[in-house]
Amino acid sequence: MSSTESSTFDAATPTLHFLCGKIGAGKSTLAARLAARPRTLLLSEDRWLAALYPGEIVDVTDYGRCASRLRNAMGSHVAALAAAGLSVVLDFPANTRRSREWLRAVAVEAGCAHQLHYLDVPDPVCKARLRARNAAGEHPFQTSDAEYDAITAYFVEPDESEGLRIVKHAWQEDGQDAAAGGLL
Repeated sequence: MSSTESSTFDAATPTLHFLCGKIGAGKSTLAARLAARPRTLLLSEDRWLAALYPGEIVDVTDYGRCASRLRNAMGSHVAALAAAGLSVVLDFPANTRRSREWLRAVAVEAGCAHQLHYLDVPDPVCKARLRARNAAGEHPFQTSDAEYDAITAYFVEPDESEGLRIVKHAWQEDGQDAAAGGLL
């Protein structure tokens, strides 16, 4: 199921929200907006990684190792939160089939609804946002253009065959997208 329309949300039904999009696409901004809904909790991979592994993540290999440990620790916890009646926004990049398989497994374990929010934003826009984010110095990780390119090489657009409910948030030329207030 794919949609470019606004997603429906029933606060009484626990839902796991997953985010897919390149670095700088607006995943964390959208995650914060989703988490502002009643009975909804936000879990940010970047914040957890920065707290658990300060100074240890210096390249993509380090990220993969640490992120894998975090996913292994968080899956059952997230499922328990949903079973307790909370919706959870997982600000963990669902940018590869493997990462989406893990997220889908968490939803199956939780026995609840899920939505994969796919932010389809062009590379030049993502890079410009990334540079602005780096300049602001408020994000726990700094990413260069070269690192963006290396990480983006792993990006795989989600497909309905993966068994996920995909809500596509497309970039619009006027600068309005899901993260900026367009689709939700």
